[in-house]
Order: sequence, then structure tokens, then C-alpha cells
Amino acid sequence: MRLGADDVFCLYRRTETEMPGRGKDRKMALEEGVRFQYLTQPVAFHPGPDGSLAQIECLRMELGEPDASGRRRPVEVPGSEFRIPADTVIIAIGNKPNPLIPQTMEGLETSKWGTIVVNPDTMETSVRGVFAAGDIVSGAATVISAMGQGRIAAASIHRFLGGEDPPTAS
Repeated sequence: MRLGADDVFCLYRRTETEMPGRGKDRKMALEEGVRFQYLTQPVAFHPGPDGSLAQIECLRMELGEPDASGRRRPVEVPGSEFRIPADTVIIAIGNKPNPLIPQTMEGLETSKWGTIVVNPDTMETSVRGVFAAGDIVSGAATVISAMGQGRIAAASIHRFLGGEDPPTAS
């Protein structure tokens, strides 16, 4: 929102009650115009005619019995598929690589551990205009490391969206 997006959605497969993270952060995001869509599970990314991201395919979820963590487990609502128009996605899903990402993004290079390979100077992936940082790149690491990578990625995304060439490798 701060960089001028018209709409920002946070999609989460459970309700706010089960959502990890700080409530204060969600409150601040809401105040800035971020829209939370709970009980929503992204399942695929779909390109437009030019090959760039155009839509996120989602399923509606409902809460079932508690899982091992004690939180109620999200269960798919049959026939609830829908799509959300999107041109940018930031995935924040924990510290294990999500196999959905390389399966639905042609040309995305991953390591033997399933992490995304990036240029460490820009955090850009093997797909032009797609950036990654944090656990999806390094595996489980410190928040400080993820924040540092996030800053590099944010600066690179800002340059990219402004039409600037990325810096050359150092």
C-alpha cells in the first residue's frame, strides 16, 4: 500500500483467531487499507496473455477438528473455487519451501532442498521480475537474515517497477 498499490490482500486459510503473528500488525495493516481474506487457500497462479501473473486461484475453507498444533484444521469447501485478479504476489508461509511455487511457475530455479535460487545482490529469481527472500531462499534462518534479504528485495523491486536495470553482481 505504501508503494502505491491500488489493492493489497492478505489471504489466509484459517480465521483471524488462528492466524500467527501479532494482532497489532494486522490492525496497522487494516488501518493502511490492507484487506484480509480469511478461510481462503491459494492453490495456483494463472498468467495473462502476456505471460505475467493475472490471477490467483483460491478455494474457500472451513475449520475442522484441531490439528497437532491445537489450531482447527482448514478443510476445503467442495466446489468453492474462485479467482482473484493479481499482478504481484508476496508469499509468506513459514520456513519450509512450498512445492506449489515451482510447480506453478515455469522457469523458476530451485535448489536440491526446494529453496528458490536468487541473485544475492538483487534477490531476483531466475524469472525476470520475480523476487524472493527469507526462508524460501535460505531455508530456516534468523528473522534478521530474512529482514536483510527483504530490504535488498524491496529495493530491487522498487528499481524494477521504476524501470531501472538491476545492479550488476559484485
